[in-house]
Amino acid sequence: MTLVDARPAVEAVWRIESARVVAGVARLVREVGRAEELAQDALVAALEQWPESGIPRNPGAWLTSVAKRRAIDHLRRDERLGRRLAEIGRDLPIGEAAASLDGDIEDDLLRLVFTACHPVLSAEARVALTLRLLGGLTTEEIARAFLVAEPTVAQRIVRAKRTLAAANVPFETPQGAELAPRLASVLEVVYLVFNEGYAATAGGDWMRPALCEEALRLGRILAELVPGEPEVHGLVALMEIQASRTAARTGPGGEPVLLLDQDRGRWDQLLIRRGLAALERCEALGGALGPYALQAAIAACHARAPVAEATDWPRIAALYDALVQLQPSPVAELNRAVAVGMAFGPGAGLELADRLTGEPALHGYHLLHGVRGDLLARLGRLGEARGEFERAAALTRNDRERAVLLARAARCR
Repeated sequence: MTLVDARPAVEAVWRIESARVVAGVARLVREVGRAEELAQDALVAALEQWPESGIPRNPGAWLTSVAKRRAIDHLRRDERLGRRLAEIGRDLPIGEAAASLDGDIEDDLLRLVFTACHPVLSAEARVALTLRLLGGLTTEEIARAFLVAEPTVAQRIVRAKRTLAAANVPFETPQGAELAPRLASVLEVVYLVFNEGYAATAGGDWMRPALCEEALRLGRILAELVPGEPEVHGLVALMEIQASRTAARTGPGGEPVLLLDQDRGRWDQLLIRRGLAALERCEALGGALGPYALQAAIAACHARAPVAEATDWPRIAALYDALVQLQPSPVAELNRAVAVGMAFGPGAGLELADRLTGEPALHGYHLLHGVRGDLLARLGRLGEARGEFERAAALTRNDRERAVLLARAARCR
């Protein structure tokens, strides 16, 4: 096997195994940045050796063993950690899974999730570090996905590692009272990644499915690691059901297709079933539904309706009422206005939307104008509706969405 032949296979293995390799090494060196460097060393070794020796039967164990040998070499060179080195042991044969050091690899992976998503980091830094460490994405791939300059992403990742080290963030799974806020941070990061893939904020593409798939993968892993947390299943349910619409969300030319206009025959029934099952698991754990579970319940109302006209809008409006009470936000209020407009008439929806026009958080938010335009058009106030659609088009940074909004404005003439 030549290097050219081996590279795709090595990269595929790395994408699958990198998070576990980094997690296993991080438990030794107690520093995420250094653990990633050691894991990258193992990747280089694989690129050098596998073309001649062939891909090992257990490539993940091979990578982990090499990375941990490098970690032990590093610890040997650090006199301050000599006592710790003696406890670890001196030899680790390549090709073995190193069970004496592994413990439970799933525990290590969970520690890595909570470390990469630590609230001490900015949201942008958490997203970049999570995709790098847990998704195995390169800096270039992350930059391309979010339409950010590659040096900017690289700086975010470097600064994130430095911040974690400077703050002396422990490589551990939070317990007790610390778990809930840290878990909320993890879920926020996963959903940020999904949302950017589901409705890109800028650029020429309406969606970036690869980001949705990555977020789903992370969510499913998290659901296996902490199966007793209802909101984890709620988030997975929400993402599964939303992802089920992917094929129907764009037309032949890549233009956006709004929810009520979508061909529901193109919705992925397997993803819908997975989403509904995850929602059932969430509800079976008991207690009041959290914000992700409530949004998943809303998505389930759409998924269960065979045609748009069969949608249970009164239930959706009630679920938004509960969501706004649980987690007040101007965006949730705007979504509630849409649901009320569908359930009880555009006048009722417009009354709620009009209350949000002075909301500072929605200043410059194009969807506020888009919602008002839709409600005004349904009331026959076409001149006002046209103005709202044009304002929304001027504010969005997504080329595909701008074209749809301008087309809606033109239809109001």
